[in-house]
Order: sequence, then structure tokens, then C-alpha cells
Amino acid sequence: MSPHPAARAFPAPAKLNLSLRITGRRPDGYHLLESLFCLIDLCDTVWLLPRSDGQIILHNPAGGIPPEQDLSYRAARALQQFSGSPQGVEIWLNKRIPSGGGLGGGSSDAATVLLALNHLWRTAVPPEQLHTLGLALGADVPFFLFGQNAFAQGIGEILRPMAVPEQWYVVVHPHTHVSTPKIFAHPDLTRNSPPCPNPSFEQLQPFRNDMQAVVLAEYPSVAAAFRLLQNHGRPQMSGSGACLFLACATQSEAEHIRSRLPENLASWCVRGLSRHPLSAMLCP
Repeated sequence: MSPHPAARAFPAPAKLNLSLRITGRRPDGYHLLESLFCLIDLCDTVWLLPRSDGQIILHNPAGGIPPEQDLSYRAARALQQFSGSPQGVEIWLNKRIPSGGGLGGGSSDAATVLLALNHLWRTAVPPEQLHTLGLALGADVPFFLFGQNAFAQGIGEILRPMAVPEQWYVVVHPHTHVSTPKIFAHPDLTRNSPPCPNPSFEQLQPFRNDMQAVVLAEYPSVAAAFRLLQNHGRPQMSGSGACLFLACATQSEAEHIRSRLPENLASWCVRGLSRHPLSAMLCP
């Protein structure tokens, strides 16, 4: 379904976990993480058309789920309920970020809805409260609200800015959905990585993902794609997978590597971003 001609388009970028360590576990069972998040220019587009009658209508929920379960719908409802706004919205999602790939597509869509509707509805909810609303939706949502590359701690909600050199990435998706709960529950998962005392882009290297070994052992298609990328460098998994990526110094290097991958393997050549593309759009 095409968006209404009067709807406005807002970008929702994907992310890569350049580094992901599991440093422990909270008493409630949540895993404690240290991760370097990097925004990339692979983006969904969220189309929004405010309504005056309070209705929230999501025209095309991702993955065929009921609209009320979609993170974008839930984000709009959360902001409406917290702010007391009488306004509603119609939402259309143009998905480019693969679902279940560890790139944060659903979380990014939700963050874009919160940021854009806070602007369109003129609800003036402060960033700290948007952060709280976002965390209730998912652990990755606060990063996308943060608006820049960041080092994350806790379950992903404690964020500090971190500079990432401009890089290009080859990202592949092995057409497999990795179950995050299954990986977190796996007996072989590393859960005791030492925290980095002085985290920076340099100090966190060599980058690693503590979930990667378990996913490669449990999902043969991810392991096969990993071996393909090993022919061109040192691949790494983003989040809990299934997407893998290779960092490249230049666009031409990334495009060359991508051109040598099998055509039946979904892949993208993407650029790292320093700031969320919404930052400039929503400046007063």
C-alpha cells in the first residue's frame, strides 16, 4: 500500500555492533553487555500522516503480525499515552533492513516514530523521557534515539558517544532467522568477558562478538556465509545475527568484495554514519 500523498517520510537507519561483549548477568536474568554501536546508511523509511481523531493506524505491519504488536505502532501509542496528546497518526513502513538480522530495523523504526511524532505532534517530551519510553519497547531503541555512534553498557541503555572512523561495510544476510532467546540461553555462550576499562575505538580492538561462535555452531547457513566472507577479510556478526559484515576502508573496496559474492546471497555495500539522519531534519 502506497503512503498518502500528504504523508512525510522519515529515515530509520540500521546499526552494526562493531564489538559486542557479554560481561555478566543481572539477577533478573538479563545479560550485561558492552557494545560499540555504529549507524549505517541502510535505512527503512517511515511515512507519517498525523490525524486529529486520536486513531493510530499502521497500514503495513512488518512480518504479517497484528498492527498492535508492531514496534512502530507501540511507539506511537506510548508517546500518545505519556504525553496525553489527542492526535493520532497513520503509519506506512518501507522496509529495507532485513528482519531478525541483528541490524535493529524494528527498533530503529520505533525510535524514528518517537522522534518524528514528538516533533509533528509538538508534544515536547524531553530526550530523557523518550529514552525511558524507548527502553520499554526494546533494548536497542535508546541507541537510535541517542542519535550518534555510541559505546553501550548495561542491557544497551547506558550510552556514551564514541567516534568511529569513516568506513564502508559489506553486509550480508544468510536468509536465516536467528532466535535471540535461544542464543542467550545457550550453555556455551560466553558470559564473563572482562569489561574494557578505557573504551575507545582503538582500545576495544580486536573487535569480537561473544554470540558469534554459538550462532555459527547452531546455524549452518550463517556459518557458510561466514566462510565465504573469510575469503575477503575478517568477517563479524552483528548483534545476535544472522547478518554478517566486513569493514572496508573505501567504497571501491567494499563494492569489489560485494561483486564477488554469490548473487543468491543478499548483500549490501553501506557507509558508516556519524549521526542519525533525523538529527538535521528535526532541528528547530
